[in-house]
Amino acid sequence: MNSDPSRLLATAREVLETEASAIGMLAKRLDRAFVDACRLILDCRGHLVVTGMGKSGHIANKLAATLASTGTPAFFVHPAEASHGDLGMIGPDNAVLALSNSGETEEVLRLLPGLKRLGVGLVAMTGNPDSSLARHADVHLDTSVDREACPLGLAPTASTSAQLALGDALAIALLDARGFTADDFARSHPAGSLGRRLLLRISDLMHAGEELPTIGADEPVAEAIMQMTRSRLGLCAVVDDGDGLLGIITDGDLRRHIDELRDVRATPARAIMTADPRTIRAGELAAAAVEMMQHHRIQGVLVTDDEGRLVGALNFQDLLQAGVV
Repeated sequence: MNSDPSRLLATAREVLETEASAIGMLAKRLDRAFVDACRLILDCRGHLVVTGMGKSGHIANKLAATLASTGTPAFFVHPAEASHGDLGMIGPDNAVLALSNSGETEEVLRLLPGLKRLGVGLVAMTGNPDSSLARHADVHLDTSVDREACPLGLAPTASTSAQLALGDALAIALLDARGFTADDFARSHPAGSLGRRLLLRISDLMHAGEELPTIGADEPVAEAIMQMTRSRLGLCAVVDDGDGLLGIITDGDLRRHIDELRDVRATPARAIMTADPRTIRAGELAAAAVEMMQHHRIQGVLVTDDEGRLVGALNFQDLLQAGVV
């Protein structure tokens, strides 16, 4: 066993450089076949079925998930299981993306007669343009590499990196061609922080109605303090009689003006408020509020409608509790 730090780092760097070089060469080799593959998949009326065996199968499974989440309906079928009944999951409205570095994987080749009978379009991704799989495919995508990153030349490393990278390129090219949007992406990712960032709107989180701390410009600062204490938002909106927003008073404003506040019952709100405060619309994504607060280093923001009337407020804690941050 040799765990010398310099040797470990040198090996790791060589692997990364080898795989990066393989992907770089892949980009230079892109040609009309990639366009044809995209068009075949875009013309498919059903799902794209992705298949592969061994390490290529693991890559294929990941690519099916990436495609499905970016606007191309897709699922993975294990080629060995397909030969024992799962081929029934593939119909004439489907298309198939098959991965095999050698292009001679027995379990994958065994599917070809059935796929031909169904008349489904077949895109093959192999490292051998002269292989059986490449020859029988409607479109062949070349993922060949000069060498594997494994020093023994045995473990699939650079070849699987090339498959993964080209598969991702295919998914994103299809995403762009379909005009897939962030809202579309959110609908397929409703759970987790990613889904919350893409789905939650300001209106879902803001405090409104009786929860909204407001005072008039001529009311005393003492009333603002009471409103801020009640709401626990760290802010109070200053409004006119029609709920038009005039300004904001925050915990920071109170600290900055503490020397002037000898009598909080006699000092009007307008004396210490920040006029024309930053606001956000109720229909915007909650993630936009996170970006605004972090960029301007503020802890809360007021929400207005299209006419500039106050309709709500929220603070950074609301965003944290909702899991948007």
